[in-house]
Amino acid sequence: AYFQAIVDTQTKKVHKYEALIRYVTKEGVEIAPYNFINVAKKTKLYPNIIKIVIQDSFKLIKNKNKRVSVNISFDDIANEETTAFIYDILEQNKEYTQFLEFEILESEGIENYDEVVNFITQIKALGAKIAIDDFGTGYSNFEHILKLNVDFIKIDGTLIKNVVHNEKHKIIVETIVDFAKKIKAKTIAEFVSDEAIYLTIKEIGVDFSQGYY
Repeated sequence: AYFQAIVDTQTKKVHKYEALIRYVTKEGVEIAPYNFINVAKKTKLYPNIIKIVIQDSFKLIKNKNKRVSVNISFDDIANEETTAFIYDILEQNKEYTQFLEFEILESEGIENYDEVVNFITQIKALGAKIAIDDFGTGYSNFEHILKLNVDFIKIDGTLIKNVVHNEKHKIIVETIVDFAKKIKAKTIAEFVSDEAIYLTIKEIGVDFSQGYY
């Protein structure tokens, strides 16, 4: 697992990390996920990826005492072996689950909301938090957010990277932030790549920032 910092927009202090993943060859070359995720799915190795990420995340949580968010897809939630592993490892690490979050990938589309709601209920009962990822484009739906009872809304990067110069995108981001505050969820902006974007989302009131800036 590789970890990217997510900072408090007001203070710039690291609040938590997102757990990403790289395949590292014997020669030490780092391979990005888009080069191997589809291969992993075709060879039925995909369920191993989230297991590695969660195990490495708990190591970071224990060493750094920081929150970590882990991406989880509908495919993961629909896989009984994967969810059984997740529930089991959370049980084994009960004293640390308060530091773990799961980011559900909204952009992939969710086929069975009852299944997702059941997963969220069990995860929250075990002490972890829930975020919705890539919100604001694609399949995003405000009613679905209310059903899912999320703790964090991650605003889609395509909106954030254009927020300075595209007034329509800025309006959408402002709407999401206002909505999130009313349902007592925190917002995260990804793709914060320069100071102008950072200052704009700070002014709008986005709680947390993530990106190369």
